[in-house]
Amino acid sequence: MILNHLMGLYTHPKQEWHTIEKSHEALKSSLSHVLLVALIPVICTFIAATMIGWNLGVGEPLFLTQQSALVMSVSMYFGLIAGVFALAYLAFWMAKTFDAKPSYTQALELAAYTATPLFMVGLASLYPALWFMMVVGLIGLAYSVYLLYTGVPIIMNIPEEKGFIYASSVVTAGLVLLVALMASSVILWSFGFGPMYQ
Repeated sequence: MILNHLMGLYTHPKQEWHTIEKSHEALKSSLSHVLLVALIPVICTFIAATMIGWNLGVGEPLFLTQQSALVMSVSMYFGLIAGVFALAYLAFWMAKTFDAKPSYTQALELAAYTATPLFMVGLASLYPALWFMMVVGLIGLAYSVYLLYTGVPIIMNIPEEKGFIYASSVVTAGLVLLVALMASSVILWSFGFGPMYQ
């Protein structure tokens, strides 16, 4: 079932990771989870950019044209999904180094459920103040990292000592992916795909 582990990851994460490990779901289930949860930041930021306006702390709120916001939202959606798949592949690829033998589905489960708090941060964009988004974003990032550190030893079936180093490697790879995503956004903006303001 889609989103069936969502509440458990927030209320009792370690037990929920054990539940996920015992009942590995099909690739289709993890994919459905990612495709659905990635819609949260996309829809909320579209609403914020076109109807509420972004408050940067100075001046009037900024609004995007609907066409510009739609293009950016669709790009964001595919970027988020690609990021989760890339993180899953890196976790799968690094597993050999740590004597783990997960399937790609296990790595995708780890990446999908770990990214969920970051996607849920998108709800905060319905109050589009820059300072608020930064605070909520840092909380979401911290919880995602916590989920990763608690989930790696369980999902990858390795000792906690190795799990800590493995999770640290995945966090580093995730940060590199995030910087690459931001850099590609800047490059696209320089080619004229930037936002169009009202």
